[in-house]
Amino acid sequence: MSKITVLPLEKPDPMQAEYSALPHVLLVLDQFPKTLGGGERIVLKLAALLPQYGYRVSILTFSVHPESAVATLDSLPCSIYLLPLPCTYNLAAVKAANRLRIFLHQQQVQIVQTFFESSDLWAGLVTKTMSNAALIWSRRDMGILRARKHAIAYRLLSELPDAVFAVSEQVRKHCIKVDHIDPARVQTIYNGLDLSEWDDSDRAETTSSKPLITTVGNIRRVKGHDIFIKAAASVVRQYPNAIFSIAGGVLDPDYFKELQALVRDLGLSESFHFLGAVTDLHQHLSAADIFVLPSRSEGFSNAIIEAMAASLPIVATTVGGNAEAVKDGVNGLIVPPDDPIALAEAIAYLLSDPSQAKAMGSAGKALAAENFTTEAMMTKITQTYKSLLFRGAIV
Repeated sequence: MSKITVLPLEKPDPMQAEYSALPHVLLVLDQFPKTLGGGERIVLKLAALLPQYGYRVSILTFSVHPESAVATLDSLPCSIYLLPLPCTYNLAAVKAANRLRIFLHQQQVQIVQTFFESSDLWAGLVTKTMSNAALIWSRRDMGILRARKHAIAYRLLSELPDAVFAVSEQVRKHCIKVDHIDPARVQTIYNGLDLSEWDDSDRAETTSSKPLITTVGNIRRVKGHDIFIKAAASVVRQYPNAIFSIAGGVLDPDYFKELQALVRDLGLSESFHFLGAVTDLHQHLSAADIFVLPSRSEGFSNAIIEAMAASLPIVATTVGGNAEAVKDGVNGLIVPPDDPIALAEAIAYLLSDPSQAKAMGSAGKALAAENFTTEAMMTKITQTYKSLLFRGAIV
C-alpha cells in the first residue's frame, strides 16, 4: 500500500500550538522534477508566504526526482509529504486514495489547492468525495501539453472545484470555454513579485557596442528557442556585436541538440550562449539589455514579470497572457509566435533606439509595481480562502 511519508529533506521542528490551530492548506502537485519549473516554484513560494497570512500549510507530491532541486534548498517552507502514485486508475491508486483520505482527516486539512493534471483530477476527486475540504484548481497553461484523456476528464469534472485560480485572463477564458467551468468559479490571479528585491541600482552598466539579448526558460520545444536562434541570425547581420543567451535547464535533451546544431549551422557560435539554469536570475537580468520570450504557448510567464522588475524592454509572442503584461509599444513589443522575421525586426527596433528601449524598461517596472506584486497575488488568494471558509464550504 502506498504510504504518505514526510520527505527527509527538512529539519523538523516541534510545531507550535498556535500554528497548529490555523486553517490548514494542503498544496498538491504532481512532482518535483530534477529542474524546477514555474509551477513548482510558485508552490514553494506560496508555502513560504501563507503562514504570514494566517494559514498552516503543507505540500504533498506524488513523485520526487532523486536529483530534484528541492533537495538542495537550505530550508524548506513546510513539511513536504510524498505519496507515490505511478498510475491514477489501478488498484494501487485506490489504495493511495484511501491513504489520502486518512491524511486529510488526520491533518485536519480544510483547503486543498492543486497544481497540474493528476493533482487536479485524481487528488481533486479524492478531496471532494472523501473529505470535507474545499478544492481549488490552479490553472497555469492553455492545455497544450494535455493528453486527450486529461481534456475529457477536465470537462467531466468541471463542477468539482469550489474555485479555480487562472494565472492569466486568457487561461481563465480557456477554463470557461474549453473545460466548461462555471465563470463564477474562475478568477484571474497573476503571479506576483516582491519588487523590493529588484533594485534598479543593481543594473550593470553595459557596453552599448555589445548589447545582450536574453531569454529565460527551461529548454523544451514549447518555449520556441529555435525561433529565438533564427531571429538572432538575422539580427547579428545588422548588429554583429550583439550577444544572445538562453538561461534555463534542459528538459528536452533531443531538442537541446537541435538547438546546438542550429547555432552551429547559422554561424552563431561566438554570438549565442547556453547558460544552463542560472543561480542568480536577478544578476543575470541586470546585465541584459533586452528580454525576449519566444514561446509557442504560455499561461503566464514568471520570467516576463521578472524582466519587467529588472526594467528591461520586452519582446514577447502573442500567446497566453503575454499581452496582459506586455503592452505593445509601452513596455515592449508583441509579435506572432513561430515568426523569426517579426521577432528579429522587433529586437532590431529596440537596438536601434536605446533611449526608447530604456523608456520601455522603466514603463515595465511601473506596470509590475501596479499589477504584479506579491501583495496583490496573496490578497486575492487569501480572500478566496476566507470566502470558502466563511460560507461553510468546509465543515
